[in-house]
Amino acid sequence: MHSTTEVRTETIGSALLITIDRTQARNAVNAAVAAGLSAAVDQLEADPGLRAGVLTGAGGTFSAGMDLKAALAGESPEIPGRGFGGLTQARTTKPLIAAVEGWAMGGGFELALACDLIVAAGDARFGLPEVRRGLIAAGGGVIRLPKRIPYHLAMELLLTGEPVTGERVGRLGIANRVVPAGETVAVALQLAERMAQNAPLALAAVKELVRAADGAPEEEAFAVQAEQMARLAASADVREGMTAFTERRSPVWQGR
Repeated sequence: MHSTTEVRTETIGSALLITIDRTQARNAVNAAVAAGLSAAVDQLEADPGLRAGVLTGAGGTFSAGMDLKAALAGESPEIPGRGFGGLTQARTTKPLIAAVEGWAMGGGFELALACDLIVAAGDARFGLPEVRRGLIAAGGGVIRLPKRIPYHLAMELLLTGEPVTGERVGRLGIANRVVPAGETVAVALQLAERMAQNAPLALAAVKELVRAADGAPEEEAFAVQAEQMARLAASADVREGMTAFTERRSPVWQGR
């Protein structure tokens, strides 16, 4: 386990559990949390034994978003090139799963949206209340939410600032799993373990292609796909995958 005051990391199997730990401030994001999350992403990316990350919050709350008191005091909750919380604009190659208990408000919701999958407690509360403070959800909420759910539903959340439950988030299709309170981390780790059975280069290629194809003309997207396929075809993992299939055994991935 690696720990800072604000962000803890723990290796569980092939997953890195990343926990925001500012319970006295409902895990609100200040400069220290942003630095801790950015460092956790570096740890996840650098360790070849880690195949996926799970992001959660301590004390039954995911994150209340930006620490307004810290912001008023001049602290920045952003990391240059990586965005809010050191995560919302980070280009990760490994899957990242949000395990949301309690409140995921403002930037907290945006941290979840920056992940590849979301596991939500049924009684969790998600919201983008920035418009109530004269702001907009600039950590990716305004940009990402209308791409994830129908326009009118996204605009309801963005323009009213009203929170919704984890159950509704599941019905909207934002969450992959909706589970009883207290079970999100366990379910997220199960998903991470399932992903770890797949080839790491292929997982990274999926993430890169999804990013490249977002809003791009099909011709450009297929060109990027051709590059990814050529890279995968030349990898040792492709040969291992095919060999393992013919030998009726589980593949042993090398990530190369």
